[in-house]
Amino acid sequence: MSTDVPQPFVLDLADPAATDLATTGGKGSSLARLAAAGLPVPEGFIVTTDAYRAAVAGAPQRAIVEAAAQVDPDRPETHEGAAAQIAEVFADLEIPAEVADAVRVGYSSLRIETQCGLGASDLAVAVRSSATAEDLPGMSFAGQQDSYLNIREEALLRAVRDCWASLWTARAIGYRARHGIPAEEVSLAVVVQQMVLADAAGVLCTVDPMTGSRDWVVINAAWGLGEAVVGGQVNPDTFLVARVGGVVKSTVSTKEVRTVRTDEGTRNEPVPAELRRRPSLTDVQAAHLAALGARIEELYEAPVDVEWAVHGGRPFILQARPVTGVATVEVLEPGQNTGPTWADPRRAS
Repeated sequence: MSTDVPQPFVLDLADPAATDLATTGGKGSSLARLAAAGLPVPEGFIVTTDAYRAAVAGAPQRAIVEAAAQVDPDRPETHEGAAAQIAEVFADLEIPAEVADAVRVGYSSLRIETQCGLGASDLAVAVRSSATAEDLPGMSFAGQQDSYLNIREEALLRAVRDCWASLWTARAIGYRARHGIPAEEVSLAVVVQQMVLADAAGVLCTVDPMTGSRDWVVINAAWGLGEAVVGGQVNPDTFLVARVGGVVKSTVSTKEVRTVRTDEGTRNEPVPAELRRRPSLTDVQAAHLAALGARIEELYEAPVDVEWAVHGGRPFILQARPVTGVATVEVLEPGQNTGPTWADPRRAS
């Protein structure tokens, strides 16, 4: 007889068990770790990998594994073929009642945080994929699974299922095949968090990706939600915050586009003319974000990049991960570099 204890299908972000990578995936475990450290993370819950496994158990999982077995890492057409087959599996997938009920209870238990900019009659959530192999040192899964913003209760289960399906896009299948990750071992959690109605948002990095210097925290910021910054649709403002002394240097860009929420989700729209050349952060806000970045770096014991949002002057941490992709630059400890490379066109003296 098995002595395994059944795992819950939903865990609150504040639950100590939510920091387990195998249960809540890279993004979920990271957010739970940040919340446990007292960082300003929007309230939410995680649909665990056990929920995913319960949903695909039996014939769906067999079909997924059979399709993935046909993949040749060096032949992109096989990635596309497998993805098409697996997409049909998820299109027909019925979420088990016990999983669906747990998700609904998790949603209804969310405490309305007016600081996020939404009221009790307007509770919207961000639904984000959290794979068990993402955000790990040496791997670069970021962006390979889907996220859905401004989701309300009636669309929540569909968004969860769509996140599960995004584990099996051609891009993700090909990446895992090239890195030898067996299809049988892959699973996905889903993070459900209160939306932050961001006045401004963006990313920060606690190591300068151009120089390897840790003397400066680099912040990219723009108006609205952060998707326009992450997706490269806007030329963001850049703020450099010195770790010693807190000096802030900035480059203010002409920000043509911002991401805003709509009744159907989100969309990009032109930035009002009076905001286009206005800094999207004050120096005080930039310094506060840099300090949060330094706290997260200390928690991870490594340089990090962080997605953040600000509403009503209050910062929220939306995601954090150890830095990858600075392989060509030696990461320097604070004080080993004289400062940023001001010849870089994204910066100004």
